[in-house]
Amino acid sequence: MSGDTYRDVGESAWSWVLEQVREDGGPWLPETVAPDGPAETEPGRYRDSLYSGIAGLAPVLAEIARYRDLTARERDLADAVVARLTARAAEDAEASLYEGLGGYATALRLLAPGTEAGALRRLAGLATPEGWRSTLELDPGSDTPVTDVVMGSAGVMMAAVWAKGEDGEAVAAAGGEALLRAADRTDAGLDWGMTPGRESRMPNYSHGTAGVAAALAVAGAALGRSDFVEAAVAGARHVLALGSPADGGFVVPHTLPPSRREVEPVTYTWCHGPAGTSYLFAALAHAGVAEVSGHRVGDLRDRCMTSLLTSGLPARLRPGFWDNDGRCCGTAGVGDVLLDAAQDAPAADRAKDLADGARVMGDALVARAVRDAAGARWRFVEHREDPPLLPPGTGWMQGAAGIAAFLLRLARYLETGPDAPVVDRPDQWWAVPARLRTAAA
Repeated sequence: MSGDTYRDVGESAWSWVLEQVREDGGPWLPETVAPDGPAETEPGRYRDSLYSGIAGLAPVLAEIARYRDLTARERDLADAVVARLTARAAEDAEASLYEGLGGYATALRLLAPGTEAGALRRLAGLATPEGWRSTLELDPGSDTPVTDVVMGSAGVMMAAVWAKGEDGEAVAAAGGEALLRAADRTDAGLDWGMTPGRESRMPNYSHGTAGVAAALAVAGAALGRSDFVEAAVAGARHVLALGSPADGGFVVPHTLPPSRREVEPVTYTWCHGPAGTSYLFAALAHAGVAEVSGHRVGDLRDRCMTSLLTSGLPARLRPGFWDNDGRCCGTAGVGDVLLDAAQDAPAADRAKDLADGARVMGDALVARAVRDAAGARWRFVEHREDPPLLPPGTGWMQGAAGIAAFLLRLARYLETGPDAPVVDRPDQWWAVPARLRTAAA
């Protein structure tokens, strides 16, 4: 398909998202919009979050601004998001990247550089020797610090390193030191549970060792902390010991010990598969690490890409294999990772293979879009529910906003080529050349 097709569907999806924005003490979005059911009338707890709330509109607006001027309505929305998140940053106690202050800092820097300072200052003030106390109640009645990218110290560190500044450095250092204290030593290296002592481990990017080690690597590089980089290498050694290099690829199990809830022992997503875990190896390269356990880190990243390209996705080969088209768990997230790798690939032929893979993801998204006069959106499938077809989501990680941003980026890439500027974010900026990063200062 052409770049015009991807852009048309991306703009249509963004139009649908805009129509869902509501006002109650500032803008908010319903997380899902039931086609025939009652509409949400009140904002939910995570209305401001990067994951599913208004902070997640910031990277879409930043992507749109790369190829056209924002409309008056879009500028007003951006201003309203900045005003809402600036106020929330002064009082919120949830620190995380995807549900709290780390996400606010991300959105504010993308929309109004400099306004993120309040969120970083708040994060610095909330830091404890164990990291940041979670308000998300992952374990009922507990405020145990979380370690991971989505809800824990690793993600907070990523936001702080990306945003820079004196408070950013203090936050990154506090998070890294907390993660060193939370590490479990294994035969191969270091491991982190989503919370310290948790038996079940999800070792890939979003909730496990791959993401924690990536955060330590980029923070170590930024702060000149060799102990952080050494811990990142030890984490990578553990990930390698868990994974399989079969068929020229590299995959790590979704959950250990295996969970009865997960039908697929291996997935290929940003959250729990080689798409996200590839960022660990890019982070190690950024930190100056050449190899881990005898493997060159560039080769390990490329092995993750091989697993994506040969897995069969985005075809729905069987129930549970590929039922999600979002950023966190599905097609758009894989497409974005492939574009990052394409723009960072040292060889032109490999860059073409990766970009072609991203186009396959874009084609699937175009084919699966639900389109009418209201715009475009996507309905994911949960085969264990009845009915299995889920209502369309609105937000960044599980909805039309995030999918739209990928399609719009793909269109720009096809028009501009490998040097297309990248709207970088806290959890992937090191995976693309610095000269292409639009948020680099």
